[in-house]
Amino acid sequence: MDRLFSLPRKALRILQGLSRRLWVRVALFGLLAIAVIPVSQLVERLLPEEVQGMVAGASVDRLLDIIATAMLTVTTFSLTVMVSTNHATASQFTPRLQQLIRQDPITQNTLATFIGSYVYALAAIVLREVSYIGDEKALVMFVVTVTVLVLIVWSLIRWMIHLQTLGSLINSARQVEEITDRQFRERLKTPCLGAVPLTGDVPEDGVEVRAPETGYVQMIHPEPIQKLAEELGGEVYLLADVGEFVFLNTPLAKVCGLSEDGGGRMRERLHANIVMGDERTYDQDPRFGLMTMSQIASKALSPGINDPGTAIDIIDRQGRILSLYRDETQVDAAPTSPRLHVRPLDAEELIADAFDSLARDGAGLREVQERLQRVLAGLMRHPDPGLSRVAQERSAEYLERALATIDWEPDRKRLKAALRPSVRRAD
Repeated sequence: MDRLFSLPRKALRILQGLSRRLWVRVALFGLLAIAVIPVSQLVERLLPEEVQGMVAGASVDRLLDIIATAMLTVTTFSLTVMVSTNHATASQFTPRLQQLIRQDPITQNTLATFIGSYVYALAAIVLREVSYIGDEKALVMFVVTVTVLVLIVWSLIRWMIHLQTLGSLINSARQVEEITDRQFRERLKTPCLGAVPLTGDVPEDGVEVRAPETGYVQMIHPEPIQKLAEELGGEVYLLADVGEFVFLNTPLAKVCGLSEDGGGRMRERLHANIVMGDERTYDQDPRFGLMTMSQIASKALSPGINDPGTAIDIIDRQGRILSLYRDETQVDAAPTSPRLHVRPLDAEELIADAFDSLARDGAGLREVQERLQRVLAGLMRHPDPGLSRVAQERSAEYLERALATIDWEPDRKRLKAALRPSVRRAD
């Protein structure tokens, strides 16, 4: 059964990635718009002749001219807004938000609708000029054109509402939290990407598979790797995690129990299913989302912005996400890729990604440190002992730095007084 669904799962991930690209949606809407025209003419032939002549061809021409004229202007304006928002969020918050702005589904669907409508209008005008669509058979074309106009108006209203929050700090932080939350839940649903948790040492015997290029590990497709490992009777130990930056010829994995020929086939399979690129992505990488939110908070604490309220909001969002944590080695779920070994998420690395830079940059702000300590106090009560222990250790470390940074004694006293007994610490 796993073999049956291994390739569809990989294909689904690839299709999901393609669906978030603007040009893909635009191309699909454009092709759909062109395909509507011959279909409408086929439907027209099925109607009685007395019904076909109810609408004059000139009525269709006027509507098509309106669409062709208006959509070019509206599309240009929308693209300008998207590019401006992209640059604004990168400079004000963090460049890591650009991925989410580019992949915003409402923006992409709106632009695809506008461009698709423009393509439809142009194609229909051309076909009208060459007499493919005659004046005596324009009823269905009129209905289709009115439907396109309704879709345009609906997209304009939705786009106008979306522009009220597009690129705003609260909306951007919410987007990062949502995608990080989704990736975190997805990871915990299939612990270690469905592989066996790699908690011990990697066997010394075996063949190392090295990185074919320098870049970030963006995604791993475990199903094809498991399929070949099961076929050859070997074991694969992944040495590079999703989101890790690796250099050319850095070991990506170690393959054990295979012949030289089998090792060569597995090397090719690993290179094909460990996707690398020049930047980190949010797919399969909840740590990247935590790091992005931490960077937003650090930017807000910079002297030029000086917005501790944003840092406090980010701390709360990160606390919500980290409360989802479960030790992947303790989850009662049979691995779907038992011949593949992947390192589990580490509680210490997660808390470091979420709070280390924020705690450093906000060390001198009492209100930020109070909220940070309260969130860490909540994580200390987490049922997972590993996360609870790390939260307690980081709490003491952050508090020590804050007390050493805050110069005014009353603020130091208020910070200590605001702490819960579990995190209170003497000077």
